[in-house]
Amino acid sequence: RKVMLGAAYQRCRVHFLRNVFSVIPKEAAEMVAATIRTIFAQPAEAAVRAQLDTVAEMLGKQFPKVSQMLLEAKDDLTAFAAFPERHWKKIQSTNPLERINREIKRRTDVVQVFPNDDALLRLVTAVLFEMHDEWIAFPRRYLPEGSMDQLYPGEQARDQLPPTA
Repeated sequence: RKVMLGAAYQRCRVHFLRNVFSVIPKEAAEMVAATIRTIFAQPAEAAVRAQLDTVAEMLGKQFPKVSQMLLEAKDDLTAFAAFPERHWKKIQSTNPLERINREIKRRTDVVQVFPNDDALLRLVTAVLFEMHDEWIAFPRRYLPEGSMDQLYPGEQARDQLPPTA
């Protein structure tokens, strides 16, 4: 948030649930998880945020610590809802980012010793370029192009204007 002003932080719901499991009895885990998952099954941004408040209130009677965790993480857990609905499933989790980190770790483990920081940077940059090229060449898009246009609706119209003299 200090570097990318205005950027939202999306907390991974799976990792959040793991944190919740650490503060509740094991026999309640399935019920609590199912209740929390209802937050992510809502059809609209306002409903997602309202459902989080409802779930926090419901669970607060039996598990006050879980209620507190939900309310403290509200903005981070529901950041996905500010994007087009077609993106929600893809950005509710940090799995793609974890996959990238695993691939970088795998490649750096093969090399083991780098002569300098620049050599490490070159390898990591090459891995990221390779992944970028794969995404471009792959026939299916990770995030649909039509829904990407919804993020910046004025951009497309501005790009199609003829150049001014």
